[in-house]
Amino acid sequence: MTEPKNRVAVVTGAARGQGRSHAVALAAEGFDIIAIDRCADVESIPYPLATPADLDETANLVTEAGGRIEPVVADVRNLYDLQTGIDAGIARFGDIDVVVANAGVVGMGLPDPLDAQVYRDIVDTNLNGVWHTIATTAPSIIRKQTGGAIILISSMQGLVGRGGDGSAATFAYAASKHGVVGLMRSAAYAYAPHQIRVNSIHPTGVATPMIFNEHMARVFEANPDSSAMSGNLLPVPFVEPVDVTNAVLFLISDTARYVTGMTLPVDAGFAVK
Repeated sequence: MTEPKNRVAVVTGAARGQGRSHAVALAAEGFDIIAIDRCADVESIPYPLATPADLDETANLVTEAGGRIEPVVADVRNLYDLQTGIDAGIARFGDIDVVVANAGVVGMGLPDPLDAQVYRDIVDTNLNGVWHTIATTAPSIIRKQTGGAIILISSMQGLVGRGGDGSAATFAYAASKHGVVGLMRSAAYAYAPHQIRVNSIHPTGVATPMIFNEHMARVFEANPDSSAMSGNLLPVPFVEPVDVTNAVLFLISDTARYVTGMTLPVDAGFAVK
């Protein structure tokens, strides 16, 4: 990879899990990091979300990797707050080169087909939050006039329907992650004249706190065949955050300089069956 200089990356959902992995790896590649996270729970979501202490730890790890970081507590569902945080990072580091729209939530194990609140919260985070992230960052990349890369973290549930159980939560997750593909393709078309490449990554289950928590442990214990990971073709229950990060690093690299509009699975063969 060509080593970037004076480059800036935005990562949402950066306080832990995949987002932290992406932020630290990008810092090691020489990027300054604008790290966005809500750092608070969402009432309808049945597991704990990241905390301010988690975001502090990401900041420490980014610094140890040799990068600078602007930690921003903001909810991707709130366009104004997100724009304010992005602007603060731009004021410190300059215009943006890379965006990783990673923030997302899931509601597995919530069986109610009429749970309108969880449906709204999942779609608002996973789909509207991704649009907000694109809308608040793309003008900066365009202004810099050096091209760039926008990577949207979707899911294998953005490419297949397996795992639907009729609940509002699973419908919301699949619909939102499919919607991310539509955003990606539209953005790839819109920003190509500015040499901005836009792609989406589609992991199977990833070993993060979204999966490893007390609520999900109860769900898997009660329904051992209900998890997305049961569909992996390779004999692994989960992929690791670094596996998704490696795909991010590929998509921002010169090796992928003509790759845009692509849906890239990191799925241990989940899509084959």
